[in-house]
Amino acid sequence: REGTLVMIFDRAAGLDAIPHVRHGFFGREGGISEGPFASLNVSLRNADKREHAIENRRRVARVFGKAAEDLVIARQVHGTDCVIVDRPPGLSATVEADGLVAATPGVILGVTSADCAPVLFADREARIVGAAHAGWRGALAGITESTIATMLRAGAARERIVAVIGPCIAVGSYEVGDELESAFLADDPANERFFNGHAPARHFDLRAYLGERLRREGIADIGHIALDTYAETERFFSFRRTTHEGGGPFGLQVSAIAISTSADPD
Repeated sequence: REGTLVMIFDRAAGLDAIPHVRHGFFGREGGISEGPFASLNVSLRNADKREHAIENRRRVARVFGKAAEDLVIARQVHGTDCVIVDRPPGLSATVEADGLVAATPGVILGVTSADCAPVLFADREARIVGAAHAGWRGALAGITESTIATMLRAGAARERIVAVIGPCIAVGSYEVGDELESAFLADDPANERFFNGHAPARHFDLRAYLGERLRREGIADIGHIALDTYAETERFFSFRRTTHEGGGPFGLQVSAIAISTSADPD
């Protein structure tokens, strides 16, 4: 608590059980931004006031006992690139990727979302963590596989990796068109099981699909924060909800993970 500030975020038991890891799935509450960005928008690329977004990043980083500059948030492009972050590049630099991996204590990896799924990773023994931004394009292309492969190159072991899929748009809120469904069925006809309903009202289960991709990679410890970003208006930003309400600017929430240091607060 800092004055009237109370940071509200979700944590996953699987990651909480790892002593050298700190993490949080942050929503839209606890910041200073206003209007459509209220209140914990962390994006420096939308129309929010830059100083507000930086203060919001500072508040997130403070949960980890760090400064805003220690929070690394990539510019996400719905692809499969994953990079290893040895040290924070600063608030003015741009890291273009949808996956981040760190083996350096104190570096906070953050991925933003507003319906897409954040996925946080940690090795239970090795001090290696990862974060991925998985919209349907990135999920289909293999962003989770790319992040796992990067963790393995850094020294992680597949059988020790814990993965948690964070708040994202739920199947009941995610009506999709033919283009999306056709892309998944072209990749694997068995993907039909991740769609329900009848045309034209077909719905896609992004969370279940990501869980299956992780299982295929040999990840046995998979957790979920089963919250719907579209339906939880007060808790989360949602691109689709904003679109259905007439469009306009919207904020981005962040999910973050870091290897703890001896100086981190309890």
